Amino acid sequence: MKRHGTVTTITWFIIVFIMWNITAYFLFGRGAEPNDRVAKSSRELSERLNRLQVRLKDQMVINEQLLKEIDQEKHKILSKMNLEQHHDDNHVHGRPRDVAVAGVPTIAPEPREPSHTKEPEKQYPFSTYTIPIVLIACNRPSAVTRSLNSLLDTRPSAQQFPIYVSQDCGDRKTADAIREFGSKVVHMQQPDLSPIKLPTNQKKFEGYYKISRHYKWALDQMFLKHSFDAVIIVEDDLDVAVDFFEYFLATYPLLKQDPTLWCVSAWNDNGRDTRIEKNPGLLYRSDFFPGLGWMLLRKEWVQLSPKWPAGFWDDWMRHPDQRKERACIRPEVSRTDTFGKFGVSKGQFFEQHLKFISLNKEFYPFTSKDLSYLLKENYDPAFRERVYGVESRSLEDIKGGHASHLSEVRVTYRDKNNFKLITKTLGIMQDFKAGVPRTGYLGIVTCVYNGQRVYIAPESNWSGYHTDWS
Repeated sequence: MKRHGTVTTITWFIIVFIMWNITAYFLFGRGAEPNDRVAKSSRELSERLNRLQVRLKDQMVINEQLLKEIDQEKHKILSKMNLEQHHDDNHVHGRPRDVAVAGVPTIAPEPREPSHTKEPEKQYPFSTYTIPIVLIACNRPSAVTRSLNSLLDTRPSAQQFPIYVSQDCGDRKTADAIREFGSKVVHMQQPDLSPIKLPTNQKKFEGYYKISRHYKWALDQMFLKHSFDAVIIVEDDLDVAVDFFEYFLATYPLLKQDPTLWCVSAWNDNGRDTRIEKNPGLLYRSDFFPGLGWMLLRKEWVQLSPKWPAGFWDDWMRHPDQRKERACIRPEVSRTDTFGKFGVSKGQFFEQHLKFISLNKEFYPFTSKDLSYLLKENYDPAFRERVYGVESRSLEDIKGGHASHLSEVRVTYRDKNNFKLITKTLGIMQDFKAGVPRTGYLGIVTCVYNGQRVYIAPESNWSGYHTDWS
């Protein structure tokens, strides 16, 4: 009986256990399946969100880089449009106000970025300046067309930079080519086309005398008739750089302020590609009058016009009686380039030298930079310290690369023949005009040779140019 009760108890226990499992199955087991699906879906959603977050982070990095590139491109465009930013609709014609230059930066070390590119403390009223261009033309219709197109393509403002074409020779085809430009230019015609009386042995130079006569008439028109305060003079065989007008606009106030300056030139006589640093912002003072795209003030022309020479005007400008120990500003990288192989000079120096001059291709915002380092009181002591502070080496060391570890060197010349030997070896211009070497300042000529800045300098006690050196 007892055993039967135990069996019954076990049987009931088994039945209860089975019933409990069946109940648990229906109550809990079947409900777990959707919970697993929810958990699984939650995991998949979380993974997708993580992947999306990673992609968003990557896209943010890409967008940030894109914004940087857009900003850089914007600054480039704004730099190229710098003159338009300064220009407003209300131009003031005539003479500009004088404003003092602020800041005294040092001469820039090459090949590093020059320190004078810092923003000026004071701005000149550049938008108020009117600086006309006079293009000297004769009988080359295709040349005058090319030159005018170059000027018009780079000119930022017709009001600020009016273009006058002064034509000599009376050539009809050239006149027709100029008239094709309509109101974009002012066409002037030199009235005196008479032959120039010269001795028989000088007849071959008649072209130079006609050019001199033409220059005087054209500049009298610009300065005395129209009373412009400054004029940029170019000839009909020049291409101009993208920042040609920017360069002259920025240097005009310096020309007004510094009485030891008497011109600004766009030309570097030693500006062939292999002899310069590719630094569009680098400018110098020069005792040598370069020409080939240059700016002169009215006050200077008033003094020059009454005694203007009958011929060879450019060499006359280089004489001490005219220069009066004054200097010109010139660039490291030329802002003009001549294509005038044929002309009065019969292409003198063109094949050997002029065709290799490098024209600047990169716009440089000169008007936003401090150029007061070019004022004589700032420039001379810094320039002397710079030149005579570098190591002096022999020409043989420089030519042989034995001083190549130095970024800058000085080589000393002691007489005319020594200077010509050095310049010939370094591959730059060797001649003098009234004792002044091309690009020379304080007797010093500088160029780049095999990537190294070279100063060709006299002894530090230099006392002046020898006018008999030629």
